[in-house]
Amino acid sequence: MDIPAHGLLIAGCGYTGQRLAALARADAIPCHCITSRAESAANLAAAGYKAFAVDLDADVTPAITLPPGPPTVIVYLAPPPADGDSDPRLERFLAALAGPPPAGIVYVSTTGVYGDRGGALTDETAPTQPQTGRGRRRLAAERTARSWAEHHGVGWIVLRVPGIYGPHRLPLRSLEDRVPVIREQEAGPGNRIHVDDLAAACLRAARLPMRTGIYNVGDGCYWSRTRFFACIAQTAGLREPEQLPAADVRARVSPMAWSFIAESRRIDNRRMISELGVRLRYPDPANGIAASLAEMNAAASNDQG
Repeated sequence: MDIPAHGLLIAGCGYTGQRLAALARADAIPCHCITSRAESAANLAAAGYKAFAVDLDADVTPAITLPPGPPTVIVYLAPPPADGDSDPRLERFLAALAGPPPAGIVYVSTTGVYGDRGGALTDETAPTQPQTGRGRRRLAAERTARSWAEHHGVGWIVLRVPGIYGPHRLPLRSLEDRVPVIREQEAGPGNRIHVDDLAAACLRAARLPMRTGIYNVGDGCYWSRTRFFACIAQTAGLREPEQLPAADVRARVSPMAWSFIAESRRIDNRRMISELGVRLRYPDPANGIAASLAEMNAAASNDQG
């Protein structure tokens, strides 16, 4: 499978990748999209994208061939497996690359690599102390991507990303099911990014392929999860969730859900803005929530029409 020159290769073209592909197309940047499922690749192709399915849980055959001439930038969005302490998917992907090296690689990681910071402001110099398997796998993958890039003499950027929200990525089911939240006076700060702002950050990073470094991504607003859920409920016309002591909420949610809730930090996004030049469309989550619901409602109306 051959990739076009002077464009993007989006590996893991799911929720965020599709928004990134749309931005690239609007800027006349050629891109190829890799997804794990043939059905998803067919849907992307039907929407006018160059797409193909690759099973990164198996040996990647044939090789992913990068072209001669102006080099391609890789934006890697595929998640690691659900267990283990490394990311064999990323390792298989990098091993399958053939042809001249890319201009650079943008690896999309998680702010979970910092672990619990007790609500402290956290910039890119903070120590990495992941406290979940999910965070440890991401940190290992960061190191894999960086080591591969340095070995091949190409640029690398790591984007550390918090919770992603947007159209069809709002906790409406939790609100409808009356899942409780921690009472506001106990709730720690939260971090998030609208999917369109994340896609914009990915594209800005890809435009700087020879740059190297780690960048926190976030909207710079530290609403607690409790306030975020309340705003969604108010905007969607749903009942606000019940607020309970933290111990009671922990007893009612899954261990995985609690692992997201328990860690507290305030992600510093200033380097993303000053060095990558990202202009946030939704620094205020209230506006991002309203826009997400409006897009969902418009899509539902089109489907009915």
